[in-house]
Amino acid sequence: MRQLKVYRIPLLLVFLAWPSAVLGQSGSLVSELSDLAWAGQVDRAISIIEARRPEFGPPTPEWLAGASWVARGASFAERWDVAEQYSLEAYEGSVALMEGRTLDSDRFLPTALGAAIEVLGNTFVARGERARAVAFLSSSREDFAGTSIEVRIQKNFLLHSLEGKPFPDLEVAGYLVPPPPGSDALEGKVVLFFFWAHWCPDCKRQEPVLEALYEEYSDQGLVIVGPTQFYGFVSRGEPATPAEELAYLRGDYLEQFPIPPWMSVPMGANNFANFGVSTTPTLVLVDRQGIVQRYNPGDLSHEELTALIEPLL
Repeated sequence: MRQLKVYRIPLLLVFLAWPSAVLGQSGSLVSELSDLAWAGQVDRAISIIEARRPEFGPPTPEWLAGASWVARGASFAERWDVAEQYSLEAYEGSVALMEGRTLDSDRFLPTALGAAIEVLGNTFVARGERARAVAFLSSSREDFAGTSIEVRIQKNFLLHSLEGKPFPDLEVAGYLVPPPPGSDALEGKVVLFFFWAHWCPDCKRQEPVLEALYEEYSDQGLVIVGPTQFYGFVSRGEPATPAEELAYLRGDYLEQFPIPPWMSVPMGANNFANFGVSTTPTLVLVDRQGIVQRYNPGDLSHEELTALIEPLL
């Protein structure tokens, strides 16, 4: 497994004792630091994590997850030196702990390592080192392929590398509903790819926006494609085989949430991993020449999408 030898700095002090208080930890440190990160209170977060450092002893997964939240908060505030310091601590500590366990065997390690990789990539970009960020994220996906953070890493890789490049091949193993006439004839069209999930409330809120855009711009060459995948469960999280999930989607789900006839819904097992869809919906806008003009994890408003689409038409 690769390590960040070029960017390595020493971890902060490793303390000698393992107080019994650590045994009762249940995520309170992580929760507190995540709240402070979102609130932009970076100095407060630093004060808390450093005040509590002695009680944790050698870095634990929970401690490293907390450090990763300090790093994220610092990146939100564009305090890149602080972001790099704590993300490196979370990265190096997580890799060290993985010598004796798998990443996903612990509840906190994926948070710690996934956020650390994300913040390090953003730090390199902020310093004008995009190529360094892209190379680091690419190698990190290889290092942690098959883990729960692979898709998150790919999302960040694409955020820094996909726009301005040809749209990658989309895997099409079948369709949720029959594709509309000409749905595969995308050449010369402006195409909005809407990666969605049947369990995703934000996706359902995005759909009326897409409906309005189609009505306004389809006659000018806009096509909307809605890739999705199987998740292994149906309504209320009930486990399901792919065949059972497909039957649910084509039955009860479509009765409640009809898919518009103008949107094809290709199914593929690898699309969400390849396109970094750790956030649903994810929107990818492609121009008439097949070049990606916007890669956007998360939803966009009608106004935001209109501003992106109109110049391409």
